[in-house]
Parts: sequence; C-alpha cells; structure tokens
Amino acid sequence: MKKYDVIALGELLIDFTENGSSIQDNLLFEANPGGAPCNVLAMLQKLGNKTAFIGKVGADFLGQRLKNVITEVGIDTRYLYMDEKVPTTLAFVHTLPDGDRDFSFYRNPGADMMLTADEVPQGLFADTKIFHFGTLSMTHNGVRNATKKALEYAKMYGAIISFDPNLRPPLWETLEEAKEQVMYGLGYCDILKISDNEIQWLTGKIDFTEGVQWIKRKYPNIRLILVSMGKEGSRGYYEDQMIEIPAYRQNNTIETTGAGDTFCGCILHYICKYGLYDLSEYNLKEMLTFANAAASLITMRKGALRVMPDPKEVKALLEK
Repeated sequence: MKKYDVIALGELLIDFTENGSSIQDNLLFEANPGGAPCNVLAMLQKLGNKTAFIGKVGADFLGQRLKNVITEVGIDTRYLYMDEKVPTTLAFVHTLPDGDRDFSFYRNPGADMMLTADEVPQGLFADTKIFHFGTLSMTHNGVRNATKKALEYAKMYGAIISFDPNLRPPLWETLEEAKEQVMYGLGYCDILKISDNEIQWLTGKIDFTEGVQWIKRKYPNIRLILVSMGKEGSRGYYEDQMIEIPAYRQNNTIETTGAGDTFCGCILHYICKYGLYDLSEYNLKEMLTFANAAASLITMRKGALRVMPDPKEVKALLEK
C-alpha cells in the first residue's frame, strides 16, 4: 500500500483575477490561490485521495497564505519550501468575453522557479501511485533540473506518471524551447492531458486524432491521452479506442480558470481507483463524463484551488 495516491511538483502562486471595478473605475482583483499542479491535487482531495506537493513559495505573507490554504484543503505541505530571497510568484488573469483567459506573470524570478534538484525527496516517490507535473517547472534550468530529477525517481519506483503541458507562451524564451521540454515530458509520461490548441501547436495537425496518432508513434509509452476541447467537451484515446464526451455547458459561466485542472484531477482519481490497464469503453465514458461535469462546475466560480466541486455536486449535475 502506498501512503499517497498522487504527488505533484510545480508552481503554487497567486492568481489575481478580475473582480469588477472601483467607483473610480479602476480594476479590482481578487487574490485567488492557484497553480495547476495544486489545483489538480485539490480536486483529488475533494474526491477522497491522499496527496502531497513539492514546490516553493516566498517567505512572505502571500507564500504563508498559500501554505495555509493548501494545508486547509488537505494537501501534505512538508515538501513546500519557503524562499527567503525571492517573492511568491504572481499571475494576473484577464477574463475574455467568452470566459477564456489571458495571463500576465510576475516571475522574474518567482519563488516557484527556485526549487532545486537537491530539494526533491527521493523517498516520497517510492510511496505514491501517481506523479503529476507540468511545464511551468521546466521553463528555467534550476527548477527544470528538479523536475527531471523527480521524473527519474518516479520512473525508478514505478509510479504512474501524469503530464499536463499547460503551455504558457510568455514564460518561455522561445516556443521551440517549450516544444523541446514538452517532448522531454512526453518521453516519461503514461498519461497525457493536453488541450486542443496545445496538440495542434505541438504536432502541426489540425485534426486531434491525427495529432494523437503523431504523438503515439513517437511516444508509445503513453497509454492514455486526453484531449480537452473546452466547450466541445473532451476525448479519451486508449489503445485502439477513442471516446468523445460533450461538455456540460453552463449559462452562468464566469471564467474557465482551473477547468482543465479539475478535469485532470477527476481523471487521476479514476485511475487511482481502477488502474491504467484494461480500461473498457464503459470505463472511459464514465471517467470522461464525470470529469467534464466537474470541470463545468468550476467555471461558475472565481478561482479554483479553494472552490473545487464536491462529488455530491457533480453527481447531482449528472443526475439532471
């Protein structure tokens, strides 16, 4: 028996989300705790899983608040480090009319970039079922080395490896460098969650199935590929199966921050419960349907990490 169901490495930051205007017509922002890996873990905690996070925040009041928040939601923080010299990373989120977002990062440097390979705890990887990561922890050399060390440990101890590229172009020197690091992650992962625009960018294929086939030819190690398609729903590619499930569209969507992370958390919960082998068409449909429903609920809330949907809410939506 493993102590943890899922551990993740990466960014924990403050998402300053637009929240109206002042009487002077100045923009108001709400300081929401965020960061894709911790959003995924927060959803997993809501579903009853045991999780832990590896990362770094500043030794400032925002960093302490972030630590308090992820402790509050149940994520193990013993490997969350506090940097005395570099402040907590910030992201300002501009919400577009269709609910999509545009990000401006204050991270030059940010504390999440300062995680080192020596701070990655080897023993933790022997005690988890799944290791999850993205590419914000691969944008700069120091934290990139930490991520690669984590991947080596995860492979060494036989953990299932889950990867969400979560591409943020402004954080890369060039998109060619971003592509190189995404390719590195693909070489290690067993589960890939990738968005519609990311798979088109990565593979050069407009058709998602052609893009998945391109990835599978190059990286036969990937057993399950999930393509999130926003308002169009999601697809799951497993062995010779392709399942597409439509989205649960909401009339009162506020923003889409955290929708992909909520979806990913639900997928990893299902894999924790049923494993990654011998998944049937029924399994894939059940998994994607639940994940789509949960993702739709988060779009009606500001932020993500602290407001992940309860499983009872998801089930109530499915029953409708």
